[in-house]
Amino acid sequence: MGMTIAEKILARAAGRDSVAPGEIVVVKVDTAVVIDIGFSPGIWRWPVRVWDPDRVVVVHDHLVPAKDVQSAETLQAGRRFVERYGVTRFHDVGRTQGISHQIAADEAYALPGTVLVCVDSHTCSGGALNCCARGIGPAELIYVLCTGETWFRVAPTIRYDFHGQLRRWVTTKDVFLWIAARFGSHANQNLELGGPAMATLGLDARRTLSTMAAEVSAEFALWEPDDTLVEHVRSRTDRPFSPTSPDPDARYLEVRRVELDAVEPHVALPDSVAGNTVPVGELDGTVKLDQCFVGSCANGTLEDLATVAAIVGGKQVAPGMRFIVTPGSQRIYREAAKQGIIATLIEAGCLVTPSACGACAGLDFGVLGPGEVCLTASTRNFKGRMGSPEARIYIGSTATVAASALTGRITDPRAIEVAE
Repeated sequence: MGMTIAEKILARAAGRDSVAPGEIVVVKVDTAVVIDIGFSPGIWRWPVRVWDPDRVVVVHDHLVPAKDVQSAETLQAGRRFVERYGVTRFHDVGRTQGISHQIAADEAYALPGTVLVCVDSHTCSGGALNCCARGIGPAELIYVLCTGETWFRVAPTIRYDFHGQLRRWVTTKDVFLWIAARFGSHANQNLELGGPAMATLGLDARRTLSTMAAEVSAEFALWEPDDTLVEHVRSRTDRPFSPTSPDPDARYLEVRRVELDAVEPHVALPDSVAGNTVPVGELDGTVKLDQCFVGSCANGTLEDLATVAAIVGGKQVAPGMRFIVTPGSQRIYREAAKQGIIATLIEAGCLVTPSACGACAGLDFGVLGPGEVCLTASTRNFKGRMGSPEARIYIGSTATVAASALTGRITDPRAIEVAE
């Protein structure tokens, strides 16, 4: 029998001809990403050695710029690690700063056909680059740094085939929320994504869906490779990679067809995502908001920032509204500034922050107070995620968030008049 994308990559990494669901495989890791919170006192222990510094990436993204002494000490530990072990792929405060998963895409650290690990749960974002990318625990990451190996249980795969084309102001965030509504949790399952409509979706759009797969508890969320992906990777690295497609007779737990034309804007209701989303029309105008947020590893792309600018350009955010926008990386920030996007956002009343995980993770740059209501295009909405556990967090697409920032209430973006 043939294998899925995940099975083929894991088999290669394990040095085997094949693997099957239910098996536990020990694999060679191609890339290990260490983020700043991993260096926190009480968590971090110096590895005895690092198996290959050239396969390690260090990204400061949750605690930058340092907001207190403990954060500063944690970042110092990361810098000492980089110096001690000779890690050259290091993204600190400044020009190369960014959220680790966006950096993995920007710099093509997540290579097609390879295995990438990181302690962050949204590491599955790398699946958009045809990479078996997954979050692991801090102790396990130390083991990887020392040995270059880890293990996975091979999960069965759900295949999603996309057909048709998204309508205006409908995005892959809405597609994900539509999937979450209908199919709920994907715990102990891999997702494989492709189909004829894949050609209409850019890498930014694909990354949104792969990143959000963590919110339905998927293991890996892998897209098929195509020319768009290969050209992106080759323009950013000379490292070898192996685009990996499923076998024609690959075994799937289920194959599901999604008609993109039929998807409409959705929002996730507070406290969870899987099985907890509704069409935005069910809430249109009924939920008053205190804060809107666009950013994070899921929706801080250049495409997202351009969408916000297209909707709020020439307008003003609603009175009393805090609209915070965080580019996924400083590379994106610079390009958005060059294109005039940042100026458009600021003139409309948005606050544009440095590239970091602050608002999404409830660390800084937009912490919510008791009783406040937020609509976010970020990744997660459990109680206390963005600040007070008494706050309520809804999740929507970038277009829905931008439209809602103008009205002060959850709003269908298709109702907003936008100049061509």
